[in-house]
Amino acid sequence: MKKERQALYEGMYILSATLSDESRKKAFEKILTGITEKGGSVEKIHEQGRKKLAYEIDSKREGYYYVVYFQAPTSAISELWKEYHLHEDLIRFMTLRAEKVLDTLEFKPLKQAQ
Repeated sequence: MKKERQALYEGMYILSATLSDESRKKAFEKILTGITEKGGSVEKIHEQGRKKLAYEIDSKREGYYYVVYFQAPTSAISELWKEYHLHEDLIRFMTLRAEKVLDTLEFKPLKQAQ
């Protein structure tokens, strides 16, 4: 039997800002449970808090941002995406391959127009 190849991923998740704290925690836990049920393991979680969206999505202007670093089998990503599309509290998500787990997230300031 072949061993499934694992990779490191960086996932960004935006949950609805209209959720109560308890509901938001349950919705985020559902995402993390999906990762571990597919044979993955969560390495690091960066909770970014409530932020304004760049543009309105489904008449929502704000969301709670999370960045999660996790190891998972490569075949699990498409299964996770299918689950994410059914997750009604998840406004947007993005999953990228990562080289390493970042301890802190730092964003460069935008250059000022001259």
